Amino acid sequence: RGLEVGISFRHRNAKRSTMKKLDILDLLKKGTVLGDGGYVFELERRGYVQAGPYTPEVALEHPEALEQLHVEFLRAGAEVLQALTFYASEDKLEISGRAHLIQDINRAAVRIAKKAAKDDALVAGVVTLTPSYEHGNVESLRKVRGLFDHQIALQKDEGVDFIIGETFINLEEALLALDAIKASGLPSMLTMNFTVDGSSDGFSVEDCARRLADRGADIIGMNCNYDPEVSLMIVERMRKAVNIHIACQPVAYSTPHGTGPFFDHYCFPLSLEQLQLSRFELASFARRARDIGVGYIGGCCGVLAYHVRAMAEALGRRPPASEKSPNLARHVIPEIRTRSDEEYWHAAAH
Repeated sequence: RGLEVGISFRHRNAKRSTMKKLDILDLLKKGTVLGDGGYVFELERRGYVQAGPYTPEVALEHPEALEQLHVEFLRAGAEVLQALTFYASEDKLEISGRAHLIQDINRAAVRIAKKAAKDDALVAGVVTLTPSYEHGNVESLRKVRGLFDHQIALQKDEGVDFIIGETFINLEEALLALDAIKASGLPSMLTMNFTVDGSSDGFSVEDCARRLADRGADIIGMNCNYDPEVSLMIVERMRKAVNIHIACQPVAYSTPHGTGPFFDHYCFPLSLEQLQLSRFELASFARRARDIGVGYIGGCCGVLAYHVRAMAEALGRRPPASEKSPNLARHVIPEIRTRSDEEYWHAAAH
């Protein structure tokens, strides 16, 4: 296909042993950063995470399964691996009877991601929305801030490169997470999970972007719930509202009812396969995101390694997994050989 070899993380970090390690902001200054995909749903399908609570005790019970998924994303071209600490706050773990494992789960998740990343990717810690949050409740806000501080301290102690606060539906809780990340001294990335109308606590997309930027976020954006089409519509508005780095991590499922979240669909969460987007749709997303000025491009639920490889190739890169990129011209069935042109698959997708 004549793909160009892009500026991979490894190339950007040549001679790392003799020079200062590049951080996420250094990488963004040098060009588009490619993140990883979704962990929770895929590990559930593989039999390592329970649908319902979706808590990440897999880091303790089956560390090899989590490491394997990290390796798949890395091989596909991811420059950042997110530690599986989503829903690893003490109050969320309490629901599944595992609050006493908060330290072990957070620490193990970071160690596993770092083991997989080696010197070829950054590792991001993660905090997200909490069951304890109640809008405007001072006692709740104090508790939530403490939950964030605890998780971030554990992850920082294990050596994460930066912290992602993700999937927030309320700006108020997102700002609490941002303040906690900033207090840690680590670079911050905050991604909201809101509709085209904005956050659940009544702030528009543009207001959320400006308030997060004014509060000192290094990177802002959105993740989860919406397909690339809707996600790009929203982050383009964020891009126009602020002058900081923008991130976009959509789901790899078609968004129902035009602009509704994917959990509105009757097949959520156990039969989402019928909504699965193709590798070509994620490749198109990556190109469009880059072209509108999105600096951090990744994926959320349903985004798998083959999607990440397609995004990497769409950005002009050739990660290790590209050694096995399709070559249908070599297929044993003559009729299938005629489908080796990418245009065929673009047409098939529509």
